[in-house]
Amino acid sequence: MNHSDELKVFRDNDADLSFLEGKKIAVIGYGKQGRAQALNLRDSGASVHVASIRDSSAENAEKDGFDVVPIEGCAATADIFLMLIPDEVQRDVYENCLANELQAGQALCFAHGYNYHFGLIKPAPEIDVFMVAPRMVGAIVREYYKKGTGAPAYVALGQDGSGRGHGTMLAVAKGIGATRAGVIETTFEQETVLDLFMEQAFFPVFSQAFLTAFDVLKDAGFDPRMLALEMYGSGEVAEIMKAAADLGYLQQLVVLHSRTSQYGTLSRTPGAYSETTKTRMKEALENIRNGGFAKEWADEEKAGYPVFNKLVEGIKTHPLTTAENGLHDLIDLRQ
Repeated sequence: MNHSDELKVFRDNDADLSFLEGKKIAVIGYGKQGRAQALNLRDSGASVHVASIRDSSAENAEKDGFDVVPIEGCAATADIFLMLIPDEVQRDVYENCLANELQAGQALCFAHGYNYHFGLIKPAPEIDVFMVAPRMVGAIVREYYKKGTGAPAYVALGQDGSGRGHGTMLAVAKGIGATRAGVIETTFEQETVLDLFMEQAFFPVFSQAFLTAFDVLKDAGFDPRMLALEMYGSGEVAEIMKAAADLGYLQQLVVLHSRTSQYGTLSRTPGAYSETTKTRMKEALENIRNGGFAKEWADEEKAGYPVFNKLVEGIKTHPLTTAENGLHDLIDLRQ
């Protein structure tokens, strides 16, 4: 175990797959993350099956060679359950299929802390509860594993009913390949708040910058298709962010960009956003921490997602979407 600024980082040598020996793992849900983790765990020697409703994902699991059981009744089929279905349905699935069926010694693993942290799912104290949260989309979790590397992850132990919860948590992390890169031990609260903050504070500012730049340049007479290409369509921004992950965000500015680019970016960054932006970020953080967003999202779900559906519908008719479609008609960017 390595210590860096009081963070606990676990790697392959710190995790023991023997914690999974003789254990059966049920992966609940076979979407992108479910598929990646199920395949990686199986390739690591674990006994894995899938619990799913009868849909295309269940068919995909069967094509990949997994036994598929219904989610209802799955509590009797495994020792460790990976909850890899969407946040908004986890509570109902848990209450209807697991809450009254899980026994002492069984373990519930989350890939995101939302439902456990906000108390929407409350397992009995004799159940192990932990989190293994890859910091990468499912397809890349699988791709890295096959290459012999791994995607980093956060891990957190919520409750240790068996006394083996920590070891089992690290074994699952090793089984999906995360300890190859390193897993950082944190808490359900920290992972949840960080994840929601990025979604509700950082990316809105990022998105607004994109949309504002698009409007300014379009109004100035530039072809919207060129804007889509220049701003992100060519993939240059994706490469810049990849370089930021490899070299450091500020370092990649110096290493990869021209002096003109460096000067233009660095000299204009101060003051690019007002104190209002910082204030709104702080407000978003407080609303996450005090449970305001969790209540808002629960109310939205109960109402049938009226605001959510309106927001998504607006994407389809936005001028930027039209520009993207027009750009793809001119240039093949999806090779």
